[in-house]
Amino acid sequence: MKTVLLTSLGVGGATVIGAIIGFLFKKLTHKFSDIVLAFAAGVMLAAAVIGLILPSIGYGGKYGILYAVGGIFAGALVLNLIDKIVPHAHKLLGAQDNDSKRLSKVFLFVMAIAIHNFPEGLAAGVGFGTGNTTHALIIAGGIALQNIPEGIVIIGPMLAAGVSKKRTFVIALITGIIEVIGTLIGYFAVKISSAILPFALAFAGGTMLYVISHDMIPETHAHGAQKGATYALLIGFSLMLVTDFLLG
Repeated sequence: MKTVLLTSLGVGGATVIGAIIGFLFKKLTHKFSDIVLAFAAGVMLAAAVIGLILPSIGYGGKYGILYAVGGIFAGALVLNLIDKIVPHAHKLLGAQDNDSKRLSKVFLFVMAIAIHNFPEGLAAGVGFGTGNTTHALIIAGGIALQNIPEGIVIIGPMLAAGVSKKRTFVIALITGIIEVIGTLIGYFAVKISSAILPFALAFAGGTMLYVISHDMIPETHAHGAQKGATYALLIGFSLMLVTDFLLG
């Protein structure tokens, strides 16, 4: 349990680390952030397949492949539903003038990151449910790596919209705390009922695959750094393969 708690704090804290980097280096180039994000995407891709989806098939017995495919699509569909709901959340903010509309868009962006952090936390927590600490740490490490550039990109828009540095940091901290909560919920869910483990693993893997394909890869290819981003993804993926081989 201590390892799970420390890992959850590390995963959530990675967003805060990214936010601090964002404060210190306000003019990081798109190319740099895209390559870092692509590397994280490669790490997460390997973590999703090796640490979640393949174990889902193994733990599911003769129905393992059904659990895996069903869970992957269920995870992706849930995040797709979230993507459809989140854009309408700005109505709750009551934006009227131009400044309010600008601030509304910034907080909507942050809200979207926070909402996506929850299933990422679930993925980290569910990974520990297998009892394979190595795989669980690989998953958590991949998510944490992705959270650092995510934390970086939160800072600039909020500061530009006139949000104070203190409030900006608090908001970044909250997005990290949401991930900590998700990690603990994922861990305790599979501990309470091991019967849901095969589906939960695949569901978590599906959410990660959705985030990688829908958010991370398009973002890394949007600013002219496609080739560097592609190789960074391959390096991240290969690094996780080697790590799993050496520690497995």
